[in-house]
Amino acid sequence: CLMTIHYHGTPITPHATGINTLAGKFFCVSHARPDQVVIAHKIGQGVMLDNGAFSAWKRGHVVDWDAYYLWTEKWMSAFPTTWAVIPDEVGGGTQLQISLIKSWPHGHRGAPVWHLDEPIDHLLHLADNWPRICFGSTAEYANVGSLDWMRRVDEAFTALTHRHKFLPWVHMLRGLQCCDISKGFYFPFSSLDSTDVAQNFKVRGPARAMADKWDAQQCPGGPYVPQPVQLLLEAV
Repeated sequence: CLMTIHYHGTPITPHATGINTLAGKFFCVSHARPDQVVIAHKIGQGVMLDNGAFSAWKRGHVVDWDAYYLWTEKWMSAFPTTWAVIPDEVGGGTQLQISLIKSWPHGHRGAPVWHLDEPIDHLLHLADNWPRICFGSTAEYANVGSLDWMRRVDEAFTALTHRHKFLPWVHMLRGLQCCDISKGFYFPFSSLDSTDVAQNFKVRGPARAMADKWDAQQCPGGPYVPQPVQLLLEAV
């Protein structure tokens, strides 16, 4: 199995029964909800900074990217293991995404987003130039684990495998369930994130037990083998 890093989305509140019980875990802190960025860096093993684009899109807000650049610079300059999701815009089209990537001022401490509805050629271009890439779901591929989603991600990893001897680091945004091979997932994601613990630990908790359960599940490792359609059908 691949050694998958699981980033647990914040805020995880209340502090006493939430994030304070998760020392040593990896955290995802969104620019849209930066409440726990300080404690995440104090007790976490690693932190990813999310650009908040999806939250802004859902609320009809416009993100201040200059403010995001300053925020990410502050934390990445202080913590060498912290990285950030490069600005993207949901449904904005490939040319807008390319423009946002070109405007990113912090080099490879950021990871560009390839949206599943974008051309495979664009994915390959990103993989040629960036050591870490994020996959982002879109309206067309909104349901992680659906047949359409599985086919598209299989197509993406197949193309990456043919292009690169060593796969780049691929992070699945909002895709923590992709480490659950019992549900038919078989993709070699290097890291994943989700707010599952934050949203559900008060009912399914405690938070530490939930996070430990997720962290114990790893994405498959080894050379990626493209999957026949029949196996994709069986997976879903």
